[in-house]
Amino acid sequence: MPQIFIPGIKWIILGLAVLMYLFVIIFQNKKVVFTSVTALVIFILGIFTLDVFSGGTGYAGLLHHVFLELINWNVLMIYVGSMIIAALFIYSKVPARIADGLVSISPNTGIAVILILAMTGIISIFVENVATVLVMAPIALSLSKKLKFNPVPFLIGLAVMSNLEGTATLVGDPPSMIFASYAGYTFNDFFFKFGKMSIFFIIQAGLIVGCLFFYCIFGRVKEKAQVDKEDVVSYVPFILLLAMIFGLALISFFSTELGYSSGCLVMGLGIAGLLWYRFSQKKSGKEVWNLVKELDWETIFFLIGIFVVVGAISEIGLLDDFSAFLAGITGGSKFAGFILILLFSVLISGFVDNVPYIIVMLPVAANLAASLGIAKELYMFALLIGSCLGGNLTPFGASANVVAMGILKKEGHPVTFPGFLKISAPFTILTTGAAALVLWLIWA
Repeated sequence: MPQIFIPGIKWIILGLAVLMYLFVIIFQNKKVVFTSVTALVIFILGIFTLDVFSGGTGYAGLLHHVFLELINWNVLMIYVGSMIIAALFIYSKVPARIADGLVSISPNTGIAVILILAMTGIISIFVENVATVLVMAPIALSLSKKLKFNPVPFLIGLAVMSNLEGTATLVGDPPSMIFASYAGYTFNDFFFKFGKMSIFFIIQAGLIVGCLFFYCIFGRVKEKAQVDKEDVVSYVPFILLLAMIFGLALISFFSTELGYSSGCLVMGLGIAGLLWYRFSQKKSGKEVWNLVKELDWETIFFLIGIFVVVGAISEIGLLDDFSAFLAGITGGSKFAGFILILLFSVLISGFVDNVPYIIVMLPVAANLAASLGIAKELYMFALLIGSCLGGNLTPFGASANVVAMGILKKEGHPVTFPGFLKISAPFTILTTGAAALVLWLIWA
């Protein structure tokens, strides 16, 4: 089919993207439909005009460019594989056993609560945030009932701490995986980059401040609680988790960019885990299928559509235009640009899914930094911090928050929007401020 010229194609693509984002915000439960339809429409436009996608000519070239270059299968494999390992880790009951141990060794329950919240954050570095909250919630509720204190701050704490630490490593959350893919960061680069402390240590500043914040709430609980220790099903999933961590670290030494080796490793370990679950644990095929079926497939298909849409937006020049616009607003000030990206990201992510936002904004942040002649990490890290920690601001800013609110309602402790904000707002301000300060001191 011959290529044709479509007047104003840039604005057509922009209009489609804006409509998609509006529908995704309004109809959250249908977001996969809207992103998939928009991606399909843009792909069809790409067939008719070369102006949409800069890579690939003809049907074969366009298919190759869209499905093998724009869609990041490495990120998707890492996400699916890590979700499988996380599900098996929770099944093993190792996290519950660790939490019981923390309660036993703590001098009082107030300290135990802080340790459990910190542990929740650390687990969520490697385990999906919602799954982390689900496995830790029964422990929190049990402690609250035994000592007759309000479980609301505890459950909200589980959610916001899991969201906070999910930012710290390559496998923590989809935004971190997307960042790694765009910036060419390996697993080890999340710890040190160019001889400087990287995002992992920056986020730990937020963890320390977050623990101090919750100590102000729970420090007064001086009673000592007794718990019945959970029996561990198996340590195999924990070994798989460690193999994933050390395997990714090892790959980082031999690869300067996020190659398919990372995705293949994590996916391979996930498949090995499923085989262990099926044969060693003597689970039926139906039980294995149910475990796989309950993974977060919605985010996977959502990401596929977003990769295509944002790829078109980038290649048609809209992100360069937006970068130039922001450079004009900041007036060439490095600090103004930093604060603009950070605050805008916090506010947007408090109400909008941070996955499509960060995919759009990463090249904008990098281009803005380049235009000001500064290290791109300063603005890209600010974007990552703001977009991930900003989800803690509202009850619907992150899936973990929604799950925690649902558990509290079921337990007879419904939380209002102002009630959630009473805890989440100071937590978000303090943790984001601490991380941003450390980021500025290291990378500015």
